[in-house]
Amino acid sequence: MKDTELINLYWNRSESAISETDKKYGSYCRKISYNILSNIEDSKECVNDTFFNAWNSIPDDKPDIFSAYLGKITRNLSINRYNKKRAKKRGSGEAEIVLNELENMIPSKSSIESEIESKLITKKLNQFLWTLKKEDRIIFVRRYWYVDSIKDIAKKMGASESKVKSILFRTRKKLKTYLEQEEIYL
Repeated sequence: MKDTELINLYWNRSESAISETDKKYGSYCRKISYNILSNIEDSKECVNDTFFNAWNSIPDDKPDIFSAYLGKITRNLSINRYNKKRAKKRGSGEAEIVLNELENMIPSKSSIESEIESKLITKKLNQFLWTLKKEDRIIFVRRYWYVDSIKDIAKKMGASESKVKSILFRTRKKLKTYLEQEEIYL
């Protein structure tokens, strides 16, 4: 089923919207959630919440890329759940490692100003990503968006784990330099 057909199911409040979305994007969303939470049950719950949120929030201007729309909802819900669990001193996994790697580059303020700043940072980050070689960009996104493990990235890219680690290290350094040149200090 095409994304436009799926979105129309949501718009028409068809009960099949959820099941059809699960057929097409359930595995994709569960993978994102599991990479963050390292827990199958929590991942399933987050994906169910994703579909529920999509049901309630399909905007008036329909999402351009439905998979990215669902992925973003899944990722945000999973990170929120992860943070709640972490606050209760339960569980850890790849997400903690990834967040630690980027801890000095993620703003922690919560205000209107930080929302505006966040949008600027997102724009600059996207510009930065397009300056990278394709392989480096894919590795960076797999690690910091999809929260894939180094081992999984190496396997998908046909590279050694040390090469992936090296690319990530160099890319983080380039990102820091790029943000400083853009006068963005986090």
